[in-house]
This record gives sequence, structure tokens and C-alpha cells, in this order.
Amino acid sequence: MKMERRSAEGPVISGFSGRGFKVDEGVYEGLLITPLRADGWSPPPIAELSEADLAPLLALDPQPEFLLLGTGNTLVRPPLALTRALGARGIGVEAMDSRAAARAWGVLRAELRWIAGALYPLG
Repeated sequence: MKMERRSAEGPVISGFSGRGFKVDEGVYEGLLITPLRADGWSPPPIAELSEADLAPLLALDPQPEFLLLGTGNTLVRPPLALTRALGARGIGVEAMDSRAAARAWGVLRAELRWIAGALYPLG
């Protein structure tokens, strides 16, 4: 039996560069990413992160299964108000350091999961 790894369409995080992420032909220090597109992002301090800062991700149709939140060099818990607000929309939040989030993006998209990502710059 031959097994083939499926590759999802859309942007692929292929590595790291300085404080940022290599995505297709670009490098982004802060990154908003969906199965449809990748955009640079200048995030607020994590303690101030709100739904408004994630508006392009929340506009995804259909809505993402969950938000993959990369919090920089280390895991930082997102504001409780944000996780509650997204939960009320039916969107979970998976927080982890940004390198782990970048790796998880590739694995989850290869599984064709419909997710969104917000990745803070690396140190």
C-alpha cells in the first residue's frame, strides 16, 4: 500500500528568518494566516489582544475551527476576555510559542483543517 502525504492549498510557512516567518515568497515578522492568504501583522502587547486585532481572521467564511495563537518566544496565556469572546463565536484558541505554532500550522493544514493563525514575532 502506497501512502501519499496530501498537501493543502494556500500559504505554507516554510521556515524562520530573523524575527519572522518565511511564507511562500515573503517574510513576515508578525503573521496573520488563513487557508486563503498570509498577511503581515503588527500585534499589540499580548495582554491587550482583542477581537478587533484579529478581524481579518474572524471574517473567514466559513469561520475557522480554531485560532492557532503563537505568542512569541514563549507561551503566554491570551487574555481571558479574548478566549471567552472567541468561544462565544464557536472558535477555540490554541496558544503556544510562535515556533511551535508555525510547525503546527503545516501539520494541521496538511490534514486539511480549516484554521486561522496569529503569530507574534520571534524574540
